Amino acid sequence: MRKVCVYAGANLGDRTSYANEARELGKIFATEGIELLYGGSRLGLMAEIANQVLELGGAVTGVMPRGLFRGEVVHQGLSQLIEVDSMHERKKQLSDLADGYIALPGGVGTFDELFEIICWGQIGLHEKPIGLLNVDGYYTPVITLLEHAVKEGFMNESNLGLVVAADNAVDLYKKMKEYERPTMGNKWKQLDDQN
Repeated sequence: MRKVCVYAGANLGDRTSYANEARELGKIFATEGIELLYGGSRLGLMAEIANQVLELGGAVTGVMPRGLFRGEVVHQGLSQLIEVDSMHERKKQLSDLADGYIALPGGVGTFDELFEIICWGQIGLHEKPIGLLNVDGYYTPVITLLEHAVKEGFMNESNLGLVVAADNAVDLYKKMKEYERPTMGNKWKQLDDQN
């Protein structure tokens, strides 16, 4: 993995552990020569990881829809800022550039990006690793929801292997490096019944 897209909150959250682990991940990126790809903001957990990578001499590319956000939100110290016309273009550009994806704690925007990239993996649009930095159990409800979807017959168990999770940056990075895409089951279970 030479370039990793990180989805993260535009706010810091209420626990210092969120920012601490974002910075730890930033240290790993800089040390390992991994370019950070992210939304381009100077605020929240997004900025925590970006600033850490930059402070340690690493590369950071931000992708920001032009005119969508106030100018003062855009990080002015990035290695590269790519402006696009829409949120859809932003997500596509980040995905096209990335060798993998990591979700830090965040809100609805982070969830949107995370679930879209899981869906894209499920239907075969990419075969890249997806990691959850499950700081203080932040993503445990999401993991439980995915397991519930399997239990209730809306998702194949193989889909759970599309995502790896760890409660700290060091362990998550190790899992991402060792990732092997699962053999995917048939998405349409009713077709299995017809054979």
